[in-house]
Amino acid sequence: MKLLPRDPVYGAKGTPKTEEELSLLRRSLSGDLAAWGEIVTRYKEAVFGVALGITRNPADAQDAASDAFIRAYENLNRYDMSRKFSTWIFTIVANLCKNKLRRAKFSAPLKQVGRLIGGRDPAKIVYQESRDALVQEAVERLGDKYRPAIILRFYADLDYKEIAEILHLPEGTVKTRLHRAKAQLRALLTEKGVAPDAQTD
Repeated sequence: MKLLPRDPVYGAKGTPKTEEELSLLRRSLSGDLAAWGEIVTRYKEAVFGVALGITRNPADAQDAASDAFIRAYENLNRYDMSRKFSTWIFTIVANLCKNKLRRAKFSAPLKQVGRLIGGRDPAKIVYQESRDALVQEAVERLGDKYRPAIILRFYADLDYKEIAEILHLPEGTVKTRLHRAKAQLRALLTEKGVAPDAQTD
């Protein structure tokens, strides 16, 4: 079920670490700030995207993303190099965002973040922008219980196990929340006259 727009700002599913990335992480652990800067550059958009999807507030998302990289660097000696770095950093930023949501109610709308590739039919671009805005609005209405799982599944493109690890939930609970959230999104989008794309996951 492809409900949310794929976009570079949200990054993609963490790929297996290359030798280059392992080298950067090891150098970062030894205090090489240039190496850590490269890690931040590789992941900053994905981390910000996850934070924005959870908080719905660009300023708070930026703060959470920045804090996540600071905490990650300060605790890099605790990072298990056999794990995906993306899962670890997403866990950190998700926890920061959940803490923010516990402390305050965020009312700022989630702004349109989809960036369209040039060279497309203008009419299709206008339609897609309108459709994406309605999808974003529907995601906002899910509430804090379901929205993080949806963001991590369809924006960050993580699997159930990774989402469960990040949200500190049993995998079965993640599947249940995603199932219920998708049902709610279908209903909300149908109400707006938008037909969700057919996709089973």
